[in-house]
Amino acid sequence: MLSFGSDEVWPSLLNIGIALAVITVILGVVVWRGRRRGSRTIALDAALTLSGWWILLSAVGAVITIFKAFTVPWAEFDGQTHVYLDWPTGLACSEFGDSATTMLTCGSEQLSEFTVGQASLGLRLLAASAQLSSLALATMPAVIVAVICFQTLRGRAFSRSVTRGLTGGAIAVLVFGVAADLLSGIAATAGLREVFSPDSEWYPSFYQLTVTPLPFVGALGLLALAAVFRQGTRLEQERAQLQQEKAVLEKDTEGLV
Repeated sequence: MLSFGSDEVWPSLLNIGIALAVITVILGVVVWRGRRRGSRTIALDAALTLSGWWILLSAVGAVITIFKAFTVPWAEFDGQTHVYLDWPTGLACSEFGDSATTMLTCGSEQLSEFTVGQASLGLRLLAASAQLSSLALATMPAVIVAVICFQTLRGRAFSRSVTRGLTGGAIAVLVFGVAADLLSGIAATAGLREVFSPDSEWYPSFYQLTVTPLPFVGALGLLALAAVFRQGTRLEQERAQLQQEKAVLEKDTEGLV
């Protein structure tokens, strides 16, 4: 995800443009080298290169996350909790939304993104587990694309390796997706419980856990794609067998002649 902040919109757009330009340059180099070699698989080469960089950056991020869990005294959280913060009293808003002019309706926000200082090692490891699960889930598309492109470039687009990769990817998306949802909420609530005492008004009385349907939809889509590749593998094997039988038949016919 590309995210930049500034007091004006243009600096943020410029930073995003620079990042996209870097990606474009990488793709341009891949395409140029492919055309220079006379390659007919430029699109596959580009997809494999981008997915490889994606996986590499995710691996670096995972190492940094684990390193931080053991070395820094604070932990970052991003998950739903049963703690809500009222908007500041100085913020102009209408309590019931019935103002005569355009105005915000007063409300509260769920405390979900925060940092806990001097966190215990167990809490830091729990926060790191939630972050690693989210990172692994975000990396799975790159892994699946890399597997498909690599096998296709080897001339084995319809092979058991691709089918197994898609099936394993479906399982990984489901596991990491559910784990990311659950661990984020558990870690956030555990963080607040470590900060506040049970008699505090900010102490979460229960865990606010949510599992989104996206991991299940993603896993189902990958399983369907695996079924398509499995069917292609079967047809490829049947075609190869028919060609082999045809060659044997032609050889026997030549012998009779």
